[in-house]
Amino acid sequence: MDVGVHLPLMQFGDDEISSKRLGEAVDAARECGFAAVSANDHFVFSTPWLDGPTALASVIDRTGEMTLATTVALAVLRGPVPLAKTLAALDVLSGGRLIAAVGPGSSERDYDALGIDFDERWKRLDEAIVSLRALLGRDPTPAGMRYYGMPADLELAPGPSQEDGVPIWVGSWGSAAGLRRVARLGDGWLASAYNTTPQAFATAREELGAELQARGREAQDFPNGLATMWTWVTEDRSERDRVLGNVLGPLLRRDAEELEGRLCIGPAEDCAALLSTYAQAGCKRVYLWPLGDERRQIELVARDVVPRIKP
Repeated sequence: MDVGVHLPLMQFGDDEISSKRLGEAVDAARECGFAAVSANDHFVFSTPWLDGPTALASVIDRTGEMTLATTVALAVLRGPVPLAKTLAALDVLSGGRLIAAVGPGSSERDYDALGIDFDERWKRLDEAIVSLRALLGRDPTPAGMRYYGMPADLELAPGPSQEDGVPIWVGSWGSAAGLRRVARLGDGWLASAYNTTPQAFATAREELGAELQARGREAQDFPNGLATMWTWVTEDRSERDRVLGNVLGPLLRRDAEELEGRLCIGPAEDCAALLSTYAQAGCKRVYLWPLGDERRQIELVARDVVPRIKP
């Protein structure tokens, strides 16, 4: 299992969202040998949230050889043509290092902001992914689109740098319907750390493998990742409890007890044990999201956590 990092797009307390902060996080991840840098997507949220694709574009020159990833991009709300244009640009500017994970998003507020029916999100997502795959060079142009118009001869230029187009991963928390969608439409699967457990991940991976095999697709090496692994490495129990109860719990509207043990919040040994369990469950990449003080947290992970991970 390798390690990536989420860009600091959210404001925690008095932490300022800035280009400097983004750059320092990427520099630390690159210097510490992380594999990827990612950004996810909300239009409105309970705290200030920097636009993900814009933030990702702003740090490309500092990413070195790291993969760039969206975790996830809101395919339903951005629409396949505008999103494909953005993703193709990110791939061109990075020299072909983009993985595009997409999903509908879980916030009804985002849908209200755009005047789109939240209950239509799954049908719209299926259509958006099919369109994206065609626009980004993965599949032929689809016919009979209901929600998103797309002329049969539409070709975005410049197209992606990757010869076979941008890989499209599909986000799913692990439901049967979601895993079927991954097997049907995805080049990879992205799960959500605070919405699963290592055991649930392992079970979902087995179910996904069966779905892939039923479609004649390779299951063993099918890519996967785990996003939004909130991270705060600390040996101080009271500091751990503060972060869970006063920072992250209210932000996610979850009880601290529900989040405890699911995230890399606490002693380095505990964080390594959690990541080891995910590695043993077949997780191939985890995207850590430090809750502030990004350089120090990334360096702590690289020094005290990663060497202890047991695959």
